Amino acid sequence: MTLNEHQEDSHLTRDLALFDLDHTLLPLDSDQEWNRFLVKLGVPGSEQHAHDVDRFYDAYQAGTLDMDAYLRHVLGPLALYSREQLDDWHGQFMREIIAPALRPEALALVKHHRDAGDLCCIVTATNSFVTGPIASAIGVDHLLAIDLATDGDRPDGRYTGEWVGVPSFREGKITRTQAWLASLGKSFANFARVWFYSDSANDIPLLEHVSHPVATNPDERLRRVASERGWRILELFG
Repeated sequence: MTLNEHQEDSHLTRDLALFDLDHTLLPLDSDQEWNRFLVKLGVPGSEQHAHDVDRFYDAYQAGTLDMDAYLRHVLGPLALYSREQLDDWHGQFMREIIAPALRPEALALVKHHRDAGDLCCIVTATNSFVTGPIASAIGVDHLLAIDLATDGDRPDGRYTGEWVGVPSFREGKITRTQAWLASLGKSFANFARVWFYSDSANDIPLLEHVSHPVATNPDERLRRVASERGWRILELFG
């Protein structure tokens, strides 16, 4: 962060804009689509793995997901391949799956906050390998995702199939956001308004924590809660 950026952050007139990713800024689930993409590539074992990921996603939607079990399962295959191979596949994934899914409505929403000088961050329960390039393509510089463990001390080392730190899921999204803000010398109180856009009832803890919750393309459970509490409902994709 530059000195000028730090000085801008000190003004209470600046907002904090937080965004979920899947089904919020994207009309799809990036983790599901990544695993389906591996099936398309013919990666050994990927068909059963993608089927298992779909089962975990059903539990996520139902609010019954065992996050540790999900992470142990979904991160394991990343340890089987070099970072070079994974990055090559991901580049193709971005071109063929993600780029066509970048909707102008979502890009315009992010641009609105960026143009206003707001501090923007994507907070997602999907892992950082899958979501890092997506956040960059959307135009958001800050990303809080599931952080992945690597072999040795090198950040570009081979993935181990494990994760590090608090998963950015449910209440963990609050914990991770607070820690990130603290690393900038900030807290929620330093912003005039704090926005959080999400589609999922799993994100109700963080939605309750901000001043401006926005149920964006909400699932049935979140739509019901948003209606009861008078939260704004945004149908971003029509």
